[in-house]
Amino acid sequence: MATSVRLDDEFVTEARVHAEAESRSLPKQIEYWAKIGQIMIDNPDLSYEFVRESLLATEEVKQGLVKPYVRRTKRN
Repeated sequence: MATSVRLDDEFVTEARVHAEAESRSLPKQIEYWAKIGQIMIDNPDLSYEFVRESLLATEEVKQGLVKPYVRRTKRN
């Protein structure tokens, strides 16, 4: 569901710069920041890098870009 919101011009300008640098549309950049922000609020003990890498890993799994782990040694 699309919803229109009013955002500060300075915030939108900053988001636009990041969007261009990261090859995202402006709305997608704002969505990304909101998603990261919500995760960080829900998990204050996690670093930004951990959250970013976790999102990347999750997407790699969804895209089928990972191989299943196969144990090579016997368990005791």
